[in-house]
Amino acid sequence: MIRENTRLFNKDFGLMVLGQIVSILGSAILRFALNLYVLDVTGRADIFAFVLAISAIPGIVFMPIGGVVADRVNRRNLMVIFDFANSAIVLSMILLIGAGFMSVTLVGVVLAILFLISSMYQPAVQASVPVLVKDEQLTSANGIVSGVGSISSLMGPVIGGVLYKAIGLQTLVAVSCAAFLLSAVMEIFIHIPFIKKKSDKAIVQTILDDMRIGIRYIIRENPILFKTILLAAALNMLLSPFIIVGVPYVLRVTMQSNDIMYGIGLGIGQLSMVLGAILASALTSRITYSTLYKYILALAVLLLPMAVAVTPWMLGLGYWPSFTTFFFFEALFMLINTGINIYAITTIQKETPNEMLGKVMSIVFTVAQCVVPLGQALYGTVLELFKSSIYIAVLMAFLSTAIIALIGKKLLGSFSPRIEDAAALDTPN
Repeated sequence: MIRENTRLFNKDFGLMVLGQIVSILGSAILRFALNLYVLDVTGRADIFAFVLAISAIPGIVFMPIGGVVADRVNRRNLMVIFDFANSAIVLSMILLIGAGFMSVTLVGVVLAILFLISSMYQPAVQASVPVLVKDEQLTSANGIVSGVGSISSLMGPVIGGVLYKAIGLQTLVAVSCAAFLLSAVMEIFIHIPFIKKKSDKAIVQTILDDMRIGIRYIIRENPILFKTILLAAALNMLLSPFIIVGVPYVLRVTMQSNDIMYGIGLGIGQLSMVLGAILASALTSRITYSTLYKYILALAVLLLPMAVAVTPWMLGLGYWPSFTTFFFFEALFMLINTGINIYAITTIQKETPNEMLGKVMSIVFTVAQCVVPLGQALYGTVLELFKSSIYIAVLMAFLSTAIIALIGKKLLGSFSPRIEDAAALDTPN
């Protein structure tokens, strides 16, 4: 049973967390293997980024539908169905690999389908958390959900780095298939409270109406969420691609890391996310909308020593000085970034009625994520252009993040979410 101080989270939340660990671990191993395959076959940052960008598009398009479905269908059933679907897709890939049809195109197609399923899956998970835990446990619960995902993502590259070379791609794919299947079986035993909504309209009209309700709530009834979405979209456009595309490229191409060091390098960032999730309450206790820009500015500052780590001078000193410097500050970067993400998710969950939480969360994530493919494609081009001077690409990430911090100060500096207003009223004089 999962503990928060002396209080226990319930069995259903515990089962959901365990299912997430198994499913995300299998997914992390699979993504690592497939991404490493693309990098090894092509050796090009632009192709690598293009495959990631194209494969993410279906998931972004269908995410709002996933949010609507999460508000109208039993969320436990959705988790079970989606994990069984993941297992079936990966099993099909195993058969195709065995028949000799492995290619970069196949990788892109499989990743696209998995991203699509994930986009429908995640709103159900995020909308279930507030229902399964007490309000005072919500920040810690979000920290746990984020933390188990980070632990799985940490172990995925480390395990994948060792096994990719030793047992090959097909075995790694088989492991992820088994993980999805096990997760689906575990989720069958979860009970998530659900009240079915009646609708006399056609499915398409119902989906469109629900999306309009969610958009109206964000824009008219709680406009601070709209400004938050704009800020998140800017970060995902100009900063997230540095983590998604830039860090693997620096590891594999710039530093020429072997399979094991490649996994360790990616694992360092994930370990920092785990620590950030464990320290979620402490990290988020000082963050408010009016001070959020300061933490984004801190992210920008941490990019400066990371840029120094990949200068020709530092690379000329050998592998370890560059690797150690880059990933020490990347670890701090991911720690702060995790705190920002958990604060934002918790705030949205507390401010949104449960019956609207699925659609609102999916709209927030959709708008924030829709620019990611473009950012990945642009950043892949930048990395390819400056592959002999990779520090310039990192400095560009620094500059764009600093600008976003200043924009964030202007957008959110005068706002305070209702939960913070309530907390202020409850504070003794």
